[in-house]
This record gives sequence, structure tokens and C-alpha cells, in this order.
Amino acid sequence: MSTAPSTAPAPAPDAPAPPRRGWAALRPLVLRLHFYAGVLVAPFLLVAAATGFLYAGAFQAEKLLYAHEMYVPVGDTELPVSQQVAAARKAHPEGTVTAVRPSPADDESTRVMLSGADGVEAGHTLAVFVDPYTAEVRGALEQYGSTGALPLRTWIDEFHRDLHLGEPGRLYSELAASWLWVIAAGGLALWFSRRRALRRVRGTTGRRRTLGLHGTVGVWAALGFLFLSATGLTWSTYAGAHIDDLRTSLRQATPSITATAGGDHGGHGGAATAGGADGPGVGLDRVLAAARSEGLSDPVEIVPPADATSAYEVRQVQRAWPTKQDAVAVDPASGEVTDVLRFEDFPVLAKLTRWGIDLHTGVLFGLVNQIALMVLTLALILLIVWGYRMWWQRGRGTSFGRPVPRGAWRQVPPRVLVPLAALVAALGYVVPLLGIPLAGFVVVDAVRGEIAHRRGSPQEAS
Repeated sequence: MSTAPSTAPAPAPDAPAPPRRGWAALRPLVLRLHFYAGVLVAPFLLVAAATGFLYAGAFQAEKLLYAHEMYVPVGDTELPVSQQVAAARKAHPEGTVTAVRPSPADDESTRVMLSGADGVEAGHTLAVFVDPYTAEVRGALEQYGSTGALPLRTWIDEFHRDLHLGEPGRLYSELAASWLWVIAAGGLALWFSRRRALRRVRGTTGRRRTLGLHGTVGVWAALGFLFLSATGLTWSTYAGAHIDDLRTSLRQATPSITATAGGDHGGHGGAATAGGADGPGVGLDRVLAAARSEGLSDPVEIVPPADATSAYEVRQVQRAWPTKQDAVAVDPASGEVTDVLRFEDFPVLAKLTRWGIDLHTGVLFGLVNQIALMVLTLALILLIVWGYRMWWQRGRGTSFGRPVPRGAWRQVPPRVLVPLAALVAALGYVVPLLGIPLAGFVVVDAVRGEIAHRRGSPQEAS
């Protein structure tokens, strides 16, 4: 028995999926960038977060550990600054007086800073602590930086900044700051693009719960991460230099006082370099009185003339809010103020830079600032742990976690991809420790894709 041939038409091939548009096209690319940046940069961020947590807590630890040197019983009348410096020089005749910080509060000691003292690291000073009421020397400790960090905080600060490796070690912290904002911004975009039901944490388990915790904490902390990244870059090695150049070109650089003495004062500056207790010329007491007459209230720092042509500098050193950063120059021969610099006259970007750095380092709002930084760094540590856990929970296969598939960039329309690539290139120039690793990642990823393609693994080569 014969059967009639079937006349049913052959099934039509599946129509190609319509091209993705807008965020739907960008999302896979952002996901891949967030994933790989998180995996590869997370170790650097983890070190930065852990050391940042310790640094924020070091301010209060410093007050406990060095209480004997930093604090004194409140007396009746403070002695002249020159007498306090003389007591410090008698106890420590070595080195040169480079600065004096008179007692800023009734229960705090005066600090006399000496450079060139035996056993003190280059770039650091020996701070001699003097009771302002009795001129008793209460001790001497190595000090670093404009915030007067003592040994404990100095050690943690340098570990956070460069892992105690010097200038080469600063690359790690700049790398972390360069990528933190990228990871935070990408995470925000991915989180808010998810359906509301998929953002839930309560009632979920496994990878879904880990993702919910990671996303929820990341959203709440993202603004803080963006701030830490931006302010960290302002004093980094390479990006910081570009930012300084930009501020200078916009006439927004931080101004400095003109500390040049008027007239011919012979060897007055030589007394300073020789470490004279009372300072050259009119002496520390008259210089401090001249600064007070210009409204410079405590805390202040007196810097003796560097040479015969220089003046005294007296500058406020309060970084806490409200910021006190006024400065005056005082002629060592006459005791007259020759220049005045007011913080209120700083350019806008110079003020913002000052406040940003002080907020980043935990001094702008004191204890509240330090607690906020500790919470923020702890959040970053948790996010990194949850991120690696999600990678593990995605399924191991033959390696530790499955990567996000390749080829995401092909889904981005050229009208979006081309300006996006130009923007990334510009950012990579300004922030080289973002641009160079990103270019390296693209090259390595392309090579791996080509190798996978030649081996016939379409999933890996896509």
C-alpha cells in the first residue's frame, strides 16, 4: 500500500532573536566587568579595608597607649613657649627644632618636633612632650605627618598606604582606589536592574540568599565606597598627579603662604638651623603673640625660619570641623606679620580636597567619623566574603566557580559601544591603574577566547 507523500511544509527555522537595546544590551557587559573586577581586585580591597578598619580605630587606641605623653594635670598658669622648648632641648639636645605645637587644650602637653634625632626614620620627627605648666618633659616619641601620628598609628597608616614597601607598595592602594568605584557603581546598576522580587533576602536560601545579602549591604554602602575611592585617588601617585594638574590648570590648587623675611637679617635663620631654643630674632613668644593678634586660635604650629631669608610660619592645624587652616608669616627681626592666608579664601576645590581627605582619614568629625569608617570598611570585608561565596555557589565544574560567559560586548550597539570605549580610554589615561589592568584583562580574555575557539569549545570562546 502506498501512501501519499506528505505535503506539510518543513518547519521554518527559528527567527533570530531581536537585538537587545538600552540597559538590556549593557547589563551582560556590566555583569562581566563587575564579576572579574570583584574576583581579581578583591584581595587588594580586602587588605585596604582591613588596614583601614585598624587605622580608624588607632586614633582612640593612641590616646590610651600614649596618655602619659599626650595629657597633663591641669595647672594654674602656662609657662612661655620658649621656656618649654628650652626644657625639651635640654632633655634632647640632638637634632634641629623644626616645629612647635603649643598645648592646644588645658589638659594637653606641648609638642616640640626635632628632625635629625638619632634613630628617627627619614621624613619623621622626634616629638618631645612637655608639660606647659611645669616644663617637665614627659617623654619623646617618633611622629609622622600633619596629623601628628605617633608610632602605633604611623605603623598602621604606612601599612594601609604601602604595605611598608615604600613607593612601590603604594601601587596596591592606588589599584584598590581605582577599582572600588567601578565595582560599587556596577553593583548598584545590577542591583536596581533586578526585579524587586529577586532582591529579597528573607525566606531565601543558598546562593539566592548570599546574593541578597551582598546586594542589600552593597547598596547601603555604595555611596561611602564612591567617596573613599574618589578621596583616596586625590593623593595617590599617578591619578593624584593628574588631579593636581587639573586643579592647577583650573586655578584651584591649594595656596601657600609667602614665608620670606623682609630686609637683611644677617644670621637669624642660622640660629634656627642650629636648634636655638627660643628661635631666631624676636623669639617664639613674640611670634606666637603676633599670630594670636591675627586671630589664629589653638591648635597652632610654629615653624622656625629655614634660613636667613625666611620668616616664621604659624599655622592652624585643626582638621576637625570646623576646620582651622589659617596661616601667617612673621618677620624674625621685627615680629611683624608679613603675610596672612585665610582658609576661607581657598579655592572651592582646594577646600573640598582638604575636607575630603580629612573625612577619609577620620579626623573631620572625630569619633563619629572614625566609627563610620569602621562600619564602612567592615561592610566592604563582608561584601568581598559574600562575593567569593557566590562564585563558589555558582558551580565549580573543573575550576573554582564558573565565569560569566564571554561575548557580552558584542550585544552592545555600536552607537553605545564606541563612545563608551572612548570614555573608558579617557578614564584609563587619568586613572592609569584602572586603564592598564583593564587593557590587560581585555587582551588576556581575547587570547583565552581564541585558544578556546581553536580547541572547539564554543561556550568558552563566545
